[in-house]
Amino acid sequence: METQQTHVPQPARRRRIVVAMTGATGAILGIKALIALRRLNIETHLVMSKWAEATIKYETDYHPSNVKALADHVHSINDMAAPISSGSFKADGMIVVPCSMKTLAAIHSGFCDDLISRTADVMLKERRKLVLVARETPLSDIHLRNMLEVSRAGAIIFPPVPAYYIRAASVDDLVDQSVGRMLDLFDLDTGDFARWEGWEK
Repeated sequence: METQQTHVPQPARRRRIVVAMTGATGAILGIKALIALRRLNIETHLVMSKWAEATIKYETDYHPSNVKALADHVHSINDMAAPISSGSFKADGMIVVPCSMKTLAAIHSGFCDDLISRTADVMLKERRKLVLVARETPLSDIHLRNMLEVSRAGAIIFPPVPAYYIRAASVDDLVDQSVGRMLDLFDLDTGDFARWEGWEK
């Protein structure tokens, strides 16, 4: 006698985004991204490099421990067995913010010697969204070539270029606008910045 199998619907999981912070200048961009994602109820998996921690202390009033507390899960950059290192781990994407030229080069070459570059490699091979908030200026031929090749592989290069039309009253306003535009790429609306609506009459 055949037994009928009943399908039990699985509860919808929260959206998951991996946030990686490297030692490039612009630590506040990663911090504000984590704050916005928490407010939007997105499950975050954070990886920070040693130099990201140093930059956080130098550039902001945050301590790395405070930044880690903003994430749902924190993984050591040396933990190559972390869940996010596998393509079988269901993530909705990854944002490297800020992204150093060293990390960009590692992603471009597939040199997965730490959890940030390995997880980015997973995002590319699994055809998931990978946003690299590249921080450097001016850009050399090497930087531009790496950006082009990584873009061809499926990543999105997002230099945090300020929008002057918002007539920002503070650096915070510029940061919020950049973070809002980054998260737009994941169809997430922070509601924290003015959008272009055409010339004001």
